Amino acid sequence: MSVRENEKKTVILPRRNHSDGIMATHNRLGKAGEDAAVAYLERHEYVIRHRNWRKGHLELDIVAAKHNVLVIVEVKTRSNTEVMEPFEAVGGLKKYHLMKAADAYVKEYGLDGEIRFDIITLVGEADNFHLEHIKDAFYLI
Repeated sequence: MSVRENEKKTVILPRRNHSDGIMATHNRLGKAGEDAAVAYLERHEYVIRHRNWRKGHLELDIVAAKHNVLVIVEVKTRSNTEVMEPFEAVGGLKKYHLMKAADAYVKEYGLDGEIRFDIITLVGEADNFHLEHIKDAFYLI
């Protein structure tokens, strides 16, 4: 339960859970965005190695390959850009986590070679996204 106080009384409200409509809509939009990103990459001759790869608390949205380059793709989907542009959600801490996850991925599969970090942003609704592919969005330091 959460508590909301006002001047006259305290009102106890039930907590929202993941089955609430707002969260479910958000998850559906994100899944549709990832599906659209994978379709886009495949149309552009990328080989999809993994989707939503996880190791412990680390996660990579899409791991792809093209021309012997391992491409780590972070997907950001938004219904609109009123709050911020989707790529702005990939800040310093997120980049750090992506680099740690990429390092774990490379070690797990014994890979050696070039790695590129891309961001794919999708804005709109599932049947009408505006997609932007930002290649080499950031670099390993």
